[in-house]
Amino acid sequence: MNIEEFRAELETRLLIEKEYLIQEASSVNDEERLELLGKFNEKYRTLINRLANENGIDLQASYETENSSGAGSLSYEQIILGKTMSVYDRLSDELYEEIINV
Repeated sequence: MNIEEFRAELETRLLIEKEYLIQEASSVNDEERLELLGKFNEKYRTLINRLANENGIDLQASYETENSSGAGSLSYEQIILGKTMSVYDRLSDELYEEIINV
């Protein structure tokens, strides 16, 4: 699985988690609603680990590119976080808007 496929699968799974949390928001008080953002962050990290395990990706291994010199190379985890953070940011912003308007 390449990084773009990983990102797409992660986005799909995060969308599902976001919908679950929006449903949960309707049954909790205001203080607990904001805690749902922390839960979403945990889901993001958990899903990265789960997808990596499912696809045999060692997150601690160095990410090799054609032009990497070996010095200062990034790990798969760092690359994945860099490529998926915009997805997380967008979905967490959407989640925030939804839970404050419940």
